[in-house]
Amino acid sequence: MAILEAKGLTVDIPTEDGTVHAVRNVSFSIKPGSLFGIAGESGSGKSVLTQAVMGLLPNADIGGEVWFEGRNLIGLSQEEMRRLRGGRIGMIFQDPLSSLHPFYTIGAQIAEVLHAHKTISPAEARARVIDMLGKVGIPSPAERYDDYPHQFSGGMRQRVMIAMALILKPALVIADEPTTALDVTVQAQIVALLDTMRRDFGTTVILITHDLGLLSSVADDVMVMYAGHRLEYGRAEDVFRAPAHPYTAGLLRSTPASYRPGTELAPICGRPPSLLATPAGCVFAPRCTEALPRCSSEPPPLRRYSDGVEALCWLEEGASTTRPAIKIATTVKKAAPPEPVAEIEDVRLTYHVGSFFGPKRALDVLKGVNLTIGRGETIGLVGESGCGKSTLARIVAGLVPATSGRVRVLGRDMGALDAKQWRDMRREVQLVFQDPFGSLNPRRRVGAIIGDPFRLHGLAKGEERKEKVRHLMERVGLNPEHYNRFPAEFSGGQRQRIGIARALALNPALIICDEPVSALDVSIQAQVLNLLRELQRDLGLTYLFISHDLSVVRHVCDRIAVMQGGRIVEIETAERLFADPQHDYTRTLLSASKTLPAFAEAGRRSLVETQVAS
Repeated sequence: MAILEAKGLTVDIPTEDGTVHAVRNVSFSIKPGSLFGIAGESGSGKSVLTQAVMGLLPNADIGGEVWFEGRNLIGLSQEEMRRLRGGRIGMIFQDPLSSLHPFYTIGAQIAEVLHAHKTISPAEARARVIDMLGKVGIPSPAERYDDYPHQFSGGMRQRVMIAMALILKPALVIADEPTTALDVTVQAQIVALLDTMRRDFGTTVILITHDLGLLSSVADDVMVMYAGHRLEYGRAEDVFRAPAHPYTAGLLRSTPASYRPGTELAPICGRPPSLLATPAGCVFAPRCTEALPRCSSEPPPLRRYSDGVEALCWLEEGASTTRPAIKIATTVKKAAPPEPVAEIEDVRLTYHVGSFFGPKRALDVLKGVNLTIGRGETIGLVGESGCGKSTLARIVAGLVPATSGRVRVLGRDMGALDAKQWRDMRREVQLVFQDPFGSLNPRRRVGAIIGDPFRLHGLAKGEERKEKVRHLMERVGLNPEHYNRFPAEFSGGQRQRIGIARALALNPALIICDEPVSALDVSIQAQVLNLLRELQRDLGLTYLFISHDLSVVRHVCDRIAVMQGGRIVEIETAERLFADPQHDYTRTLLSASKTLPAFAEAGRRSLVETQVAS
């Protein structure tokens, strides 16, 4: 018997622009004690669906049925839903820092869940919270009970959120992108913890994520959503090895976790449709490479295959899995090492930390880093949060002075430059930031943002500047006609292209990419990664590429430097590092990264049933 079953779930949300059809006729069934995965691009309806299940959409028009432990959740009063939330259904949110109140200790916030649902003494509540903190892997839980959220790392805060969700031993836990911003080793720890908790407590887990490599390794069943529709549904093993819907196959091809040496990623072209209108045919047809003439005019039927996989598609034999990958245009490299663009010699950085009145102590952030970046190559910098990756990048960019050591860019010592020389040097080193929206001024138009480097360095004025900006926009795949739009009018991938165009403006010798695709969906991520490689081939660019996603680093980098505790512990070519890692820490990182199973050969399943769309 299913612990949670949805039948024809529909969610309509009224807005000023009209009714958003966020979820359309979605049905699924979740077995007790299983891990059920929901995948899809941003805006596909994943989070809205679970919010409807939790009763967190009071203004939405929700239709259909959602059965949980023998009760239909649709139509329950807010008071009845409050008793279920926390008590029988827990929730783990994507950003633990914004979900935890900064003014209250983590122990008090977890204990509040107990007091809201049970009559319990403060002493007993404290004991239960400390016990749960220990179970989720918080060291010295009795001492950490009275600490505040800012005193925990990202992974530890996510463990606190898991403890809060499990403190009442709910039957169902919904985890909404719980590992998106975490390092690969911390991701593995969080996923292993969720798996342990569901086995120890018998808790059923719904995991929402766009990380298909992660989902393929942990999920029992998976549902793929697009524009509010359920396009594919079945056992995770069968769906990932032989996707039945072209959209699922497109997501798998576009993720770096399906890496094949010597090939480009194959992104899904176009963008998701508006949810204000219901299309006549298949909602994915405008972006589908295998669309039939009838796909644009007739609603697709539900196909059920011999292995239990279901797909909402006109294709009878499932999606093509044998399409050849796009080959990368490569050039023969010279035997001699490339000319160095940046040389980092024994760079050290020490902070002095402590209270305003008390004694200060020395904190060594970088402990003698040596690295040479050659012209035209991409150096990957990987490691856990706090290892010094971004700090090293800031020193190379001249944003933070090193305590000791030397950084040379184009042969010039960065520590010996005067103010005018510094201004000229800043033209040679540019950055592409992690958050494309946060790095763009929301009150300025895109043309002015991209044109700022020309203005600040006095290189172009008036129509000449506009022409250069329009050329840059076209070069990175933006429509030059959107020159006067604001950042909010662009998608996440387009905003990252704006950041890349701004970095390219002055033809820099080195571009530092600090987690440039970590916040993007896999299909948009593939477009940006392919763009960076294309620009490097055409313009001879040099990149320092920082990321916690090892599959991304492997795809784009020539060499990879592994950092741990402020030191580079291993540096090697990308393929050799993955094939034969030498350092124990490197092996730990690689063992924590997830890869997708290879596509199965065609013909491994057969069509057993077709339900014609109404």
